[in-house]
Amino acid sequence: MATATAAAKNVRDIGTARAQISQLTMYEWVALDKRGTKMKGEMQAKNANLVKAELRRQGMNPQTVREKSKPLFGAAGSRIKPRDIAIFSRQIATMMASGVPMVQAFDIITGGQRNPRMKNMLTDIKTSIEGGSTLHEALGRHPVQFDELFRNLVKAGESAGVLDTVLDTVATYKERIEAIKSKIKKALFYPTMVLGVAILVSMILLIFVVPVFTQVFKDAGADLPAFTKMIVAASDFVKDNVFFMVVVLVGGIVATVMAYKRSEKFAHFIDRMSLRIPVIGNILRQSAIARFARTLGVTFRAGVPLVEALDAVAGATGSVTYGEAIKRIREDVAVGHQLQLAMRQTGLFPNMVVQMTAIGEESGALDKMLFKVAEFYEEEVNNAVDTLSTLLEPLIMVVIGVLVGGMVVGLYLPIFKLAATV
Repeated sequence: MATATAAAKNVRDIGTARAQISQLTMYEWVALDKRGTKMKGEMQAKNANLVKAELRRQGMNPQTVREKSKPLFGAAGSRIKPRDIAIFSRQIATMMASGVPMVQAFDIITGGQRNPRMKNMLTDIKTSIEGGSTLHEALGRHPVQFDELFRNLVKAGESAGVLDTVLDTVATYKERIEAIKSKIKKALFYPTMVLGVAILVSMILLIFVVPVFTQVFKDAGADLPAFTKMIVAASDFVKDNVFFMVVVLVGGIVATVMAYKRSEKFAHFIDRMSLRIPVIGNILRQSAIARFARTLGVTFRAGVPLVEALDAVAGATGSVTYGEAIKRIREDVAVGHQLQLAMRQTGLFPNMVVQMTAIGEESGALDKMLFKVAEFYEEEVNNAVDTLSTLLEPLIMVVIGVLVGGMVVGLYLPIFKLAATV
């Protein structure tokens, strides 16, 4: 009974602390120190008088204290990104390895945050820790930002008494994964933007420029070449149906995204088709294998049992196809099959990966072999992305030339024909 009463009291204290934090207001202050030097900063308090009192207690003379203005759209545009979590992971790992107490480390990291949502999340985690929660329990309050894999690794580190080492491993893992994702996005962003601009310019030409030329040709009584007639017909179609085309395009994109998120079969179909795209499919496949190997290596090294590790790894590959394959691997391993045998049965892992895994299992160095596989395929992804960028540049030029250049040539053909008859 006493234990239950104490636990209830602890929960109430944590709730009270969180409520008090949520009632605090952020103030910006300017003060003079003992040497007359102007100092600036921010402080959370219930009112401005308490801020001034705290500044005087620290030996400063307050000049101005005002409530910090809120962004025009609140916290919009300040979503917590995976890169923010990667940076936080490295910060907390560095501080823990340096011997900084956990609560103090959170204070330091929170003080340097510019993102309001990130700051509030770290404050909530720190409050939970102060209330007696372990780090993995506090992180569990924010499952979107800290997935099951992250929490399991932290839990394993806490249980083994090597939290600082595990946090360093997690930080390196996050940085590597984000580097791969960033590399792929960067390679695809440029051609996507160029093609988008080319299509936009083509639409502008069809809607606004071609009709002007069409009227000139009618006034001159010119006999239009077949290619020019095709461009004029395309212009008429776009002008008459531009609203419908925009609605269909936007609706198609929204419907595809929703279907991908809600329909498992559709997600499988899109994922399988993506893996079959020349060059890009190979990059996605290599990226999934690299993320699988590194994630499994990290969890296994942290002391997480293999079956549990595979359960957490399934959602970390970035591929629905590979995620389902890893779930099947987990089921096979759970009934006693070797990891390398279960991997071979899926037909998705190259022979080199299977052989490296087999050597790791036999030698008792599975994590080391998985890290070697991850490093190899991460390098392969980097090389493939560089190759893709090189291949796409001339292809983009050809597409732009066909879209825009072809349209310009088609518009000037009647003019050349008229000039030849004069």
